[in-house]
Amino acid sequence: MKNLRFVLLCLATAWAVPFCAAQAPDAQGCTDSPLISRFPGSVIYDCRQADDDVFSFDMGPGKPAKKIEGKFLTISYHYPKTATKAQVVRNLKAALKTAGYIFDQDSGDYGDFNVHLGKTWIYVSVSASFRYEEDIVVETTLTQDVVANAADLGNGLTGTGHVVVNGILFDTGKADVKPESAPALDEVAKLLKQNPKLKVYVVGHTDNVGALAANIDLSKRRAAAVMQALIAKYGIPAAQLQAYGDGPYAPIASNDSEDGRTLNRRVELVEQ
Repeated sequence: MKNLRFVLLCLATAWAVPFCAAQAPDAQGCTDSPLISRFPGSVIYDCRQADDDVFSFDMGPGKPAKKIEGKFLTISYHYPKTATKAQVVRNLKAALKTAGYIFDQDSGDYGDFNVHLGKTWIYVSVSASFRYEEDIVVETTLTQDVVANAADLGNGLTGTGHVVVNGILFDTGKADVKPESAPALDEVAKLLKQNPKLKVYVVGHTDNVGALAANIDLSKRRAAAVMQALIAKYGIPAAQLQAYGDGPYAPIASNDSEDGRTLNRRVELVEQ
């Protein structure tokens, strides 16, 4: 009965729209991002989040889109019908500028814009139909959940003499093998134990971003770290392994795009 009286009050009151919008509940399980508050009186009607996803940000006319990997959140709002699209756009932009975000792309009155601050990226789209959406990505390195098994790695070596080992991960600019690399290392170790006469070079590769000497040094240290992990954690004989760093000298894709650079940052096994 209380709910019914509330609905009737909303319908009968001259200021029904702002009052009812303020009282309407958000979609179940949805809340504001701690990074940016909602436009006053807005209601969340949908949301989606993922710990491991990719979002493509439009960087403006003539510029390639930028794909950001990381923790992803989309929040969709209905804003009050007492507000104009221009008012919502102006307020959201002002809030982000005040917080120090850098504007990478801004469509002006159209109502779409991209901003970033450090490793946080936000895309905002405001519609004239009293809706707006925020897509927020906090940049991280995605986990490699699917890795080639020992048989696949062996087939690659037999077929071409070398094979990329997906899933061996490092933090940016560092040579410490991350714990998430264990599934990939398990398969490499299995391959080497099944074939004790097999000898391989563990080769580190980088993209072409940064100084050449630094990239070569980084690739050497990463290859050495993988080799040491195989020896220390899996008992692979040192005689089966030799580390080598190739830096940016052997790309398998163009370094002109982020997708290409991602492919070029890799560890390979090469048959000796």
